[in-house]
Amino acid sequence: MHAQPLVALVGNPNAGKSALFNALTGARQKVGNYPGVTVERHSGRLALDDGRPVELVDLPGAYSLDPSSPDERVTRDVVTGRQAGERRPDALIIVVDAANLDNHLRFALQLIALGLPVVVALNMVDLAERDGLTLDPDILSRELGVPVVPTVAVRRRGIDALRSHVGEMVATRQSRDAAPAEDIKALQRRAREIAGRTTVSETAGRRWTHALDAVALHPVSGPILLIGLLFIMFQAVFAWSEAPIGWIEGAFAALDGWIDAVLPDSFLRSLLTDGLIAGVGAVVVFLPQILILFLFILILEASGYMVRAAFLMDRLMAHVGLSGRAFIPLLSSFACAVPGIMATRSIEDEKDRLTTMLIAPLMTCSARLPVYTIIIGAFIPDRQVAPLVGLQGLVLLGLYVMGILGAFVAALVLRRTVTKGESSGFMMEMPKYQWPQLRDVAIGLWSRSLIFLKRAGTTIALTTVILWALLSFPKPPENSGISPVDYSVAGRIANGLETVVAPIGFNRDIALALIPAMAAREVAVAAIGTVYAIDDPEAEGGQKAITENLKNRWTLPTALAFLMWFVFAPQCISTIAVTRRETNGWKWPAFMVGYLFATAYIMAGITYWLATLAGL
Repeated sequence: MHAQPLVALVGNPNAGKSALFNALTGARQKVGNYPGVTVERHSGRLALDDGRPVELVDLPGAYSLDPSSPDERVTRDVVTGRQAGERRPDALIIVVDAANLDNHLRFALQLIALGLPVVVALNMVDLAERDGLTLDPDILSRELGVPVVPTVAVRRRGIDALRSHVGEMVATRQSRDAAPAEDIKALQRRAREIAGRTTVSETAGRRWTHALDAVALHPVSGPILLIGLLFIMFQAVFAWSEAPIGWIEGAFAALDGWIDAVLPDSFLRSLLTDGLIAGVGAVVVFLPQILILFLFILILEASGYMVRAAFLMDRLMAHVGLSGRAFIPLLSSFACAVPGIMATRSIEDEKDRLTTMLIAPLMTCSARLPVYTIIIGAFIPDRQVAPLVGLQGLVLLGLYVMGILGAFVAALVLRRTVTKGESSGFMMEMPKYQWPQLRDVAIGLWSRSLIFLKRAGTTIALTTVILWALLSFPKPPENSGISPVDYSVAGRIANGLETVVAPIGFNRDIALALIPAMAAREVAVAAIGTVYAIDDPEAEGGQKAITENLKNRWTLPTALAFLMWFVFAPQCISTIAVTRRETNGWKWPAFMVGYLFATAYIMAGITYWLATLAGL
């Protein structure tokens, strides 16, 4: 028998557990590793009121006894007596955050059910009171059936009372019978009921949070609200951007006209007008739509709703073998797959992480938006299908949904084949709702504008100039009637590639756009604009000119197949490069590129033939 009792300090992350551990042990601490794992073991000596020593071990933060990470597994194994080289604690100090009681009580109820002597430290009561929340520790103690001590660890409030309860527990070491395990939903319901009974008073803001969450997190109304917000967002992308797009087009048209008036017909004028202005201008014109999309995303993040969306998506993602931890990286991929793939570092499970990386390119990033909107603008009528509901916005929403569904199907297949493994659970804390700060939203939009314009001024501009050169030389003989594009180097390459993509309805113009679009997806629009500027130098430039050319040269089945190609194809070298870096090799990037291109080819072909058979 060990002479020195062992007491474990356990609770959710961010409950103030480390501060309480420091307050109880002072400088009498040591750090090591648990046998066989890399998880650190923090222990210290707690001196009781009568001078007896107690070993206090600070267990890693956990959300439940169903582990989803090595840290949580160690905590589960220690409190249940299964951790190698560690004896089972004689008693537990459960730390809960007073301001987030209903979420923290869920884990506390699991721990109390183990039957060990327990005292609950109701920590950070000062912050709860500052936020207008008043709790009754006596009611909480009665509901839980264990002692409850209000504490403020950073100010050493409640430490003496907590130490006294620890002394009583280790003196008797009376364990209770373990209670039957309850499922997580039952525990959450019970935790909310206890938190409600313990709450004496709260501010109107907290009451509003609970009322809003009753709708936003409801299994029926929650998804309906999420779909409604997405619907409004994509309607706004078209409805609000029409005027600023016109201003940008007017500015580029004026610049084009000024260059035509100042410079004679020459190599330089062609480079500036047919190359840079026709190409880069065709992409920059979509900046308002991208900013509108990010305006909604920034507002939803700042308001606290985005975490609620993650909670809703976790339930759906569990069906395809992923946890809610994959939601944030996938959400980041709507801006760009590169930071999304880098964000997978937060996923502990390697199979989960790899699967998330492999499906991240299927999230519809902002680079696809120019491609989607120019094709939709050319082929989808600008009409209302219901009051305030535009057909173009519905089609854009459908493309985003198609990418999400494609990612889920890919995850389902991958988790049952090449990344086979058990899915892990996911717990999260809900932030309070708040009004977004106008300054923060403005900074976010400004930052996004700079990133987009820098991309347009570097990668897209360089790719466009190279494409213009390949499209401009060699020039066909005068009065030969041969298309300058067909006679050029790029045209000859595209005519050869067309034989490969013709079965899925793609023409020479698309074949030309696909290769430079590997540098950046937006280059597809720039490439098409450059092709038409060289093929018809007398025509006016701008988005309207590209739209008219598309209507005259493409069929609707071809346009729909092109959209479907961009839903699935990995048209981005940066994404491939960051995947190689994160997986430390070329095996998985090559697999990703292979399965995505194959999927894009098959889905584009199916779309083309179905649309053709339907007579579209």
